[in-house]
This record gives sequence, C-alpha cells and structure tokens, in this order.
Amino acid sequence: MTTNMKFTPLNLSRWIIWSVFALILIIAPVIFNQGAALSVLTQMGTIMIFGLSYNMLLGQGGMLSFGHAVYSGLGAFCAIHAINLASDGSVPIPITLIPLVGGFAGMLFGVLLGYITTKRSGTTFAMITLGIVELVFACSLMFPEFFGGEGGVSANRVVGQAFLGITYGPQIQVYYLIAFWLFVSTIGMYAFTQTPLGRIINAVRDNPERVEFIGYNTHWVRYLTLILSAFFAGIAGGLSAISFEIVSAENVSALRSGAILLFTFIGGVGFFFGPMLGAVVGVFLTVLLSDFTKAWQLYLGAFFIIIVMYAPGGIASLLMLNLRLVKYGKFGRVWRSLAAVCAAFLVAFCGVVIAIEMLYHLSLELVNGSEMRLFGLAVDTLAAPSWTVAAILFALGCLGIHRTRPAFQQVWDAVNTEIQCIAGASS
Repeated sequence: MTTNMKFTPLNLSRWIIWSVFALILIIAPVIFNQGAALSVLTQMGTIMIFGLSYNMLLGQGGMLSFGHAVYSGLGAFCAIHAINLASDGSVPIPITLIPLVGGFAGMLFGVLLGYITTKRSGTTFAMITLGIVELVFACSLMFPEFFGGEGGVSANRVVGQAFLGITYGPQIQVYYLIAFWLFVSTIGMYAFTQTPLGRIINAVRDNPERVEFIGYNTHWVRYLTLILSAFFAGIAGGLSAISFEIVSAENVSALRSGAILLFTFIGGVGFFFGPMLGAVVGVFLTVLLSDFTKAWQLYLGAFFIIIVMYAPGGIASLLMLNLRLVKYGKFGRVWRSLAAVCAAFLVAFCGVVIAIEMLYHLSLELVNGSEMRLFGLAVDTLAAPSWTVAAILFALGCLGIHRTRPAFQQVWDAVNTEIQCIAGASS
C-alpha cells in the first residue's frame, strides 16, 4: 500500500494579512480614543459586515439588490426582541450570542423571500428586491406588535450578571464584541469565495448560459448565495441592535438599502475588501462630515458620481493599481505627476467647497447674519471678495488639472504598458 503525500507550503502572506487585520481591530480604539470615536468605530464595524454580505450578491454574484436592508433589519428586530426576552429571564441567551440570533433570523427570511427574488436575474431581480423592501417597510407600520410602530423597539443590552467584568455597558466592550464578530464574519465570507459555491456564483455572474449548459441550476446557485448573504447581513443587524439599543422601521427601508449600495460601490465591488473601504468612507461622509456641514449629502452624491465616472472599480481599484506600480518598481516615475494632478484637484475642490458652504449659509443661516466660519476663518457670504476667492481657486485648480493631466496620462500609460510586457514575458 502506497501513500501519496503532497507538501503544501504555508501561505505566509495570507497569515500576515489576517494578523495585521486582527491587530488593527485590537489597537483601533487605543489610537482613536477622542470624543465619539468609539461610536464611529462601532458603526464602521457593523457596516463593514453589512457591506461584505451585500458584496456576496453584487460583487461575486452580479445581483444588484435594492432591498438587502430587509435581511439586516429583520435580523435586528429579532435580535432586539431576543435581548428583551433575555432581560426578563424568558430566554437564557448571553448578549455575546445575540448576533447569531440576528444571523439565523436573516437566513430564515432569506429562505422565505430569496426563492422568489432569485428566480430572475438582472434588472428584474433588482426590481423585485425593490418591491420586497417597500413591502416589508409598509408592514413595519402595519404590525406594531413586532416592529414597534413609528417609535421602534428599544432594549437594554446590560443583561444579567457580569462575566469576567463584561457587562456590555461601556462602549469599549461593545466595540470589541463588534470587532470579534467582524473578524469571524470576514473569515467566513472570505472562506465562501474559496468554496465550489463561491466559484460557481462567479461563473453565474459572468456567463449564466454556460453554467446552465454544464449542468448547474443558476436559480439555486443564486438562491443559496442569497441565503448565506442574508445570514451575515442578519449578524450586522444584530450587532446594530446591541450597539444602538433601538431598532426602527428605518432599518428595513429602501434608504438603508441604497446607502449600503453606495458604500459598497464606492469601496469597490470587484474586490473582497472593497466594501470595508467603502464603510470607512461612507461613515466618514454620513456621520463625521454631517457634524461639520449641512451639505454632506451633496458631497456624498458628488463623490459617488466621480467614482462611477472615473474609477468604476472603486477606491480599492485605485489602491491596487498603485500597489501594482510599486510591485514592479514603477511608482517612482509616476508619483510626481500624480501629486501634481492631486494638488490641482485639491485647489479646485477648495474653491467648490467655499462656494457650496456660502450658498448653504445664504439659504439656511442668513437670519443669523451673513458671516460664517470656514476653515477656521471668518467669511462674509455677502461680500464680493469671498466669492472672488472661490472663483479664483476653482479656476486655478481647473487650469492646473488641464496642464498636469496630459503628462500624468502619458507616463501612466507608458509604465502600465511596460508592466504588461514584463508580465507577458514572465508568463
């Protein structure tokens, strides 16, 4: 009897990446420890899980969904009811496992609703999911016993006796709970991409006819993928219920579904880690930026349009393109022209921001006076010099972009052509 043994080398780079990811999650609250930083970090964590689960549909399966908030929202409602049941002693479940309640609830609703939605693909699938989310949102006002009506359902996450000093009262303990589930969920969703189902859903996305030809049922492939995606979305919903201690109809709204679509697309649907970058940028634009300006929605929309037009692969694609230059030792030839374009864009952007902020002040705050604070300076929104400065900055920035862009495009095309030649020769 002979035994065939195969040596599989250790994938050191993968271990390093996951270790760095875990280290970042551990030390993040130590670095960002000012003000409401912990609250922002917890929101980023839950949205990262939500975005990764959505990318299982859009990025890996090519299924554009307008109703993914149904699964996270219903998971959140089930989770917060479980917290209340644990509080009155009806169900002996620790808060640490509440996200699993949300996950299994999301999976259950994925089983119930997913079979219908995944019978079609493309635009039809998107329209069905939009109808589903509107239906569930309407039900949230029709069944107040479960959804809590307009006020939603609230709970107290501090349940029972402390275990090793952990009560989940302090925000730092909630953060580390979310960080733990983020790490576990990320591993689970990455592992899905390496499974036969994860591979075949990519094939369904690229060429469903050929997949049908080789004997696979594309409807069931999409259906199973949606169920797993709904499970992780439910985990995100359960963590959100623990963090905010309240769940309302907004959690199952089309607005929340649209937000996660924007964040995922901004991060990059073609890359596994893209939704994580999108979550960071999305929380920054919707939470942090909203504290400084009333025009935050305008900036979010403009940023999304710029990404769609000039970087359809999202922020992740820009990052990977530049890392590719670094890998082949070509970034040194590009960075100067790239910095020049970015500097010119920044000047034009400052001019646009000044004009937008003054317009918003004139529209909303003029009763409090024409003067406002911008970049730490006093600006008179009715004075001609203020508008002149904005116009000059915008004009100089546009001129700079016009002058520097051709040189950047030329060197960018040249180095990428060289890289393609090198890669082709080595293969």
